[in-house]
Amino acid sequence: MTSEKNAQIGQAREAFQMLYQISQLLNTGLDSESLTICIRLCELGVNPDVLAQVIKEIRQTGENASQKRSDHMQHT
Repeated sequence: MTSEKNAQIGQAREAFQMLYQISQLLNTGLDSESLTICIRLCELGVNPDVLAQVIKEIRQTGENASQKRSDHMQHT
């Protein structure tokens, strides 16, 4: 690998680490793999606001399903 390519890889890693730290400070709940997926989707043109809304809806659906299972287990 050329030194220029190595520098680009290093910059990309540094940028990701900063984004991950910001994500943690904002309590997004995204792990590094999920954040990587979100970044790639945005790079492909997905609207970040729409992506954030979809993530919120998925989480809410999961929480609702978990609550229903918990309620069902308590009543059986």
